[in-house]
Amino acid sequence: MTTDERLEILKELLLTDEKKPENDIYRKLKDLEERQQHLSDRVGPILDERLLSFVEEMPKTLGPTITQTLKSEIKNSQDAVVEALYPIMGKMIKKYIQAEIKKLNDSISKKIDNAFSFRNIFKSKGKERPTAAALLKEEYKAYIEQILVIEKGSGLLKASYSKTKTMDKDMMAGMLTAIKSFAEDAFERGEMELERIDYQLYTIHLQNFSEYYIAVILSGIYDDEYKNKLDDVLLDFAQFVINKDDLSDNQKFTKKLKEYFTDERI
Repeated sequence: MTTDERLEILKELLLTDEKKPENDIYRKLKDLEERQQHLSDRVGPILDERLLSFVEEMPKTLGPTITQTLKSEIKNSQDAVVEALYPIMGKMIKKYIQAEIKKLNDSISKKIDNAFSFRNIFKSKGKERPTAAALLKEEYKAYIEQILVIEKGSGLLKASYSKTKTMDKDMMAGMLTAIKSFAEDAFERGEMELERIDYQLYTIHLQNFSEYYIAVILSGIYDDEYKNKLDDVLLDFAQFVINKDDLSDNQKFTKKLKEYFTDERI
């Protein structure tokens, strides 16, 4: 036996034990990988099905709990919620006002163009031309939203008539009485009484009488001309429509109020 053959035999004897663990580890890893893939193929569809079922059932099972939790958190943190929403609402209101101004501008421009068109100039020759203020007033003329008849001092609501049911009439009566009393006491001017309150997009016209006052909530353009007409209408109502007995009968007072203002008097 040659030296090379001896060395080959010795090498085979010495290295056999080293290769065996490596081969075992490789086989185990390969087997584990195959099992993992097999498990993934079997479990994957089950997990997808369960996840889809959970997503479909979540609004029914968790929805009420989430809603109640949000309501409780909002109620307990009203100041924080208002503070967070105020800038957002401010931006939304600003955008809305800008859009409304643009619509108003387009409407006035269109009416002015129609009023001063070549044909209309000859038709309206000698007549007074409409001004931008007149067109604006026509576009946004005053509109009665609600009428409240309130007893002086107590602030009790005697009668009401509403075209748009957006305001709590009893709450409004109490609020107006408080504001009115505060303003009149603060100025200390004897018999002077509050006649008007501006509240954002609304104007509240106050017509005072001896035992009660009438509050007319208006939207639109409220100017001196409209105020004078409204004063006349309310004074006629107090003089010719109602009597002293009506003050003690809220239902009768309310009926007369509705009948009188159902017709567009101004």
